[in-house]
Amino acid sequence: MSAKSIKDFNVEPEGILELIPQGVSLDTLRDKGFVPVAKEEGVITFAISDFSCVVNAQLLASAAGSRAATVLCPAAEIQSLIRSLYDIKSGVGQDTLNAIEAVDDLSELARQEVMSDSVDAPVVRLVNGILMESLRERATDIHIEPYEDRVTVRYRTDGVLRDKYSLSKGHQAPVTSRIKVMANMDIAERFVPQDGRIGISLGDRLVDIRVSSLPTQHGERLVLRLLDKARGLLTLEDLGMKVYERERLETLIRRPNGMILFTGPTGSGKSTSLYAILQALARPQVNVITVEDPIEYDLPGVGQVQVNEKAGLTFATTLRSILRQDPDIIMIGEMRDFDTAHIGIQASLTGHLVFSTLHTNDSVSAVTRLADMGVEPYLISGSLLGVVAQRLVRRVCEQCKEEIATSGVVLKNGIERAWRGKGCEACGGTGYRGRFGLYEQFDVTPEIQEAIARGAQPHELRELARKGGFATLLELGLQSVRAGETTPEEMLRVVGEA
Repeated sequence: MSAKSIKDFNVEPEGILELIPQGVSLDTLRDKGFVPVAKEEGVITFAISDFSCVVNAQLLASAAGSRAATVLCPAAEIQSLIRSLYDIKSGVGQDTLNAIEAVDDLSELARQEVMSDSVDAPVVRLVNGILMESLRERATDIHIEPYEDRVTVRYRTDGVLRDKYSLSKGHQAPVTSRIKVMANMDIAERFVPQDGRIGISLGDRLVDIRVSSLPTQHGERLVLRLLDKARGLLTLEDLGMKVYERERLETLIRRPNGMILFTGPTGSGKSTSLYAILQALARPQVNVITVEDPIEYDLPGVGQVQVNEKAGLTFATTLRSILRQDPDIIMIGEMRDFDTAHIGIQASLTGHLVFSTLHTNDSVSAVTRLADMGVEPYLISGSLLGVVAQRLVRRVCEQCKEEIATSGVVLKNGIERAWRGKGCEACGGTGYRGRFGLYEQFDVTPEIQEAIARGAQPHELRELARKGGFATLLELGLQSVRAGETTPEEMLRVVGEA
């Protein structure tokens, strides 16, 4: 029997679903490694991954009143086709929404494999469908928001929220309870915020989900952060920095001691950048320890500590203990107060390389923010190696991009033509697909150190930094608009006009 490709059969997944006898689940086909691909004159042709599937194919054909023919195909192609079938069947259909009203015993909603078409409880099918659909649409967050008469489900894709479903009020209790059971949260407690985690699998794909519940006027609001392990941790090369930007950053992070900060709003990719740096620096000769809230990904070769403020394990108390663990590199999830900032700076001054994040609007403002926390200027100047302010900007869809005329700030800066996406199937009608980073890098030179120590204002620090090639986020954004990577509207939405 010669091997063939499934593409040779030229069949659509919808047609294959019609070939599967009633009562036979996709789970069975996935586990056994075969799938029907054609039917002609009472003979069903099956694509099989190896010869052990022949008997199962014959039994399935016999159950359908037909004979079986088998063709050897690559196992990866078979599993890919079966995943497409799951995608079709996992859509949140009206029958599921109608049936969910009948769910009474919420305690029976146990954790299950998500990519399965064998579950019976309507609420389980609904939640599984929401999870699978969100991953298929590359969502990073799912928001389940209760209101007076409806429950709205929204997905955040490429940093922007959009409405997906409007469920009836009757769906609220079973959906909320199902998710809380999966996350090992207390379903009886509805008036206190809770956090939980869900580990799900979609076949061979593993996804971690961070769940947060918040009691509101109309019930518990849930936000699910999706951490897809299939995408893996990004490396420095994957961050999308320009070559010269990455070279500057790599020079900075190879310093033996000092402090490097990443700034930006929530969701701007700060943690992703820090993880990429730690991966580059972690090796057997180096002791790397992090203190995070929460830990998003497991980093091989890195000791990671989860903050637990209820138990008294804050950033500051954990840092004091970490310094007794003989670290070479320390990553602090966030500098929130004077104690954390002071200990981090002291660590950087005593031979440690310290990384952390800070909430400021730009890179230069990090100096002012540390001073506002109460850190002395001479300590900032002696410890700070550099600050990177970053933003994530949506990329114009390559499938439907078209040239447009510009106006406003963009035109004033000499850019007369730009690009935008009209909206197509590939980008879900948004005109954008994927995101890339803008990185404003502020390197602390000896001249800037002296200026920080004497309390120089941000505008003076910015002018000194320009001598070393410093560019603001707006200037970087304008470069991306000129290059056709993003639209003027998207750049201004993320960066602003100042």
